[in-house]
Amino acid sequence: MTGIIKGISRRQALKGAGAVAATGLIASPSIILAQTPETLRFGHLTPRTGFLGPLGEYGVMAVDLAVEEINAAGGVNGRKLEALKEDSVNPQTASTKAERMIERDKVACIIGEISSASALTIAQVAGRTKTLFVNTGANSDALRGESCNRYMFHVEHQNSMYVKSCGRSLLSQGLVKGKKWFSLTADYAFGHDLLRVAKRFMEANGGQFAADKLVPTDATDFSALLLEIRAAKPDLVVSNLAGNQITNFLKQYSEFGLTFPVAGFGFDTALAWAAGKDNFGGTWPCVWHHLIDTPSTKAFVAAFTKKYGKPPENQAWGDYIAVKIMAQSMNELKSTDTPKILEHWEKGAKFDVMKPRQGYFRASDHQLISEMYTITALPPAQVKNQWDLFTSSAPVPGPDENMEVIATSGDEAVCKMS
Repeated sequence: MTGIIKGISRRQALKGAGAVAATGLIASPSIILAQTPETLRFGHLTPRTGFLGPLGEYGVMAVDLAVEEINAAGGVNGRKLEALKEDSVNPQTASTKAERMIERDKVACIIGEISSASALTIAQVAGRTKTLFVNTGANSDALRGESCNRYMFHVEHQNSMYVKSCGRSLLSQGLVKGKKWFSLTADYAFGHDLLRVAKRFMEANGGQFAADKLVPTDATDFSALLLEIRAAKPDLVVSNLAGNQITNFLKQYSEFGLTFPVAGFGFDTALAWAAGKDNFGGTWPCVWHHLIDTPSTKAFVAAFTKKYGKPPENQAWGDYIAVKIMAQSMNELKSTDTPKILEHWEKGAKFDVMKPRQGYFRASDHQLISEMYTITALPPAQVKNQWDLFTSSAPVPGPDENMEVIATSGDEAVCKMS
C-alpha cells in the first residue's frame, strides 16, 4: 500500500498499524481497505442469505470474474479494480451497509441488489450522497417510476418488460382472452408491483383472475394453495413468486400431479435448475440465458463455466454486465467522476449486452433497454443435461421493432428525475 490514505501518510499508517499489532488488536478495516491511487474500489451489495441467497451467489461469482478480466486487460485507467462485497440481508441492513461503503470506504459506486425493497433503500442513500448505484436484480416498476432517482440506473429489466414479453407468448397460446388465471404472489415490494402489472396486462387483453394469493417470502409449504388451485380449475396458474419460492412451488406442483398450464412473470434460470427436469415446466420470461447465440454470450459462458464448473444464469449476467459497463465507461471517459458517467449514459451510450442488439440506458427513467426472451420447459425425455432444460423464443421485441415497446410508456411511465 502506497501513497496517501485519508490524509495519513504511508509511514504514519504503518506506524499506527504496528502500534495496534503490539496491543494484540486488529487494525481498522477502514484503514486496511482504504482507496489508493493504484486501486479503484466499488461496492457490491446483494442478498447472500435468505430466499434470494442462491441468486445472490451467482451475482458474486460474476462480479469476481468481471473484476478478474478487467484487471487482466489493464484495469480502469491503469488502476486495479477491487470489489468490496457484502450481504445486503434486508432493506435496513442494505441501507446501513451502503452508507458505510460510501462514507467510510469511499467506493466509486455501488452495484448489485435483487430485492426491490432493499434497492429502494440503497437508492435513497445513493441519491443523498450523489453516488452512482447500478441495480442488477430488482424488477419493481416503482423503482423506475415514482421512486426513480438520478443516481440509480437499472441493468435488470422492469416488471412491465417481463410481463409484456411473456404476455406475447401467452396471447399466441390462447391463454389470455376469456381465460381465468390463478396467481401466487410474493408478499413484498417486488411481488406486489408485479401483480399490479400483471393485472393491468390481463384487463387490457380480455382476461380475468380467478384468484390471487399473497405468499410470505419464508413460506416453504404450498400444499394448501395447491388444493385451492385444484378446486378452482383455472385456465392458467401464474407465478409472481421470487427466489427459491419458485423452486419449492414447482417441485410441489409436480408432486401434486396438477396439469393446469403454468407461467410466470418473474424468473431466474437458477430456480429451474434447482427444480430439475422432472419438476420444471411452463412458460417464463428471461432477461438473458446461457444458450443465446452471440459471440459475447459464448465467451462469458465459457469463462464462467471454466472458473466455476457450471454455466452462468441471468443474475450472473446482470452483475457481470454492470461491472463491465461501469469499467468501459470510466475507461472511455478517462474519469471516474459520477456526473460525467451519468451524462454519458443519459446521452444514449451503447453497450454489448450479449444479445443481437446493443443496449442503452433510457434517459427518462435510467432503464437499460435491451431484448428479452421467453423460455418454455422441455419435456423431461428431451432434456440432455441438468442445465439445458428449455427452448427459447427469438429475441423480444423482434428485429424490426423498437426495443422500447415492451417497457413502460404513456401513463405507465411516471418517473420524474430530481
